[in-house]
Amino acid sequence: MSQHVRLDIADGIGVVTIDRPEALNALNDQVLAGIEEAFIALGRDASVRVVILTGTGKAFVAGADIKAMADLSPVEACSFAQRGQRIFNLIEDYPHPVIAAVNGFALGGGCELAMTCDIRIASDKAKAGQPEVNLGVIPGFGGTQRLARIMGRSQAKYLLFTGEVISAARALELGLFNEVVAPEELMPRCMEIARTIAAKAPVAVSLCKHAVNAGTDGTLGDGLELEAELFGRTFTTADQKEGMHAFIDKRPAQFLGK
Repeated sequence: MSQHVRLDIADGIGVVTIDRPEALNALNDQVLAGIEEAFIALGRDASVRVVILTGTGKAFVAGADIKAMADLSPVEACSFAQRGQRIFNLIEDYPHPVIAAVNGFALGGGCELAMTCDIRIASDKAKAGQPEVNLGVIPGFGGTQRLARIMGRSQAKYLLFTGEVISAARALELGLFNEVVAPEELMPRCMEIARTIAAKAPVAVSLCKHAVNAGTDGTLGDGLELEAELFGRTFTTADQKEGMHAFIDKRPAQFLGK
């Protein structure tokens, strides 16, 4: 694991922490490698049901490392973007929910990283945006695509064209953040959400994520067909039997993720 990324796992909840505060957690090769290694490790750990992704210090991630990018050739820049996209796709495609605990600046690559997560909870001190046009470039880690899918084309274009950095409250209004809390409440709130999700049927939660991610990229008809197939698949699980019989018996369900 990279020295700039930590992975802690307890009680079915993984916490990935980007720890490069001296550079506001900027994404360089080592940080990207650490994120990749963390999610590969999480994929191999069957005990994990939810992941929280956060940063240390004043930033979630303030962006990509500008010094590392400044002198890239066009070919090198394209390769760098493709690498970032591949790593970020690991998060979006991770089978269990990922919660972004946005503790501070989420700019450029940091905003793109947050958007790969399923749920985004932010401190009221957080700032978000895609200010790449101020540097003469465009987002390269998925920002043009995910931002438009989250808040719609018009709002996304405004932020992309102006490079404006917005407050947590404005990001909440636009649907970029799910919830905004006081800084001291951020991790407790994320842990509360994580524990709530971890107590649900893991296979069903995972299939919900798959249905939304895969189904909304096609037509409504394709999405409905996928939903029906996945709904049927849940009836092959022990958790479906446990959940429904626990409801009938008026007792708490004990899900095993099988």
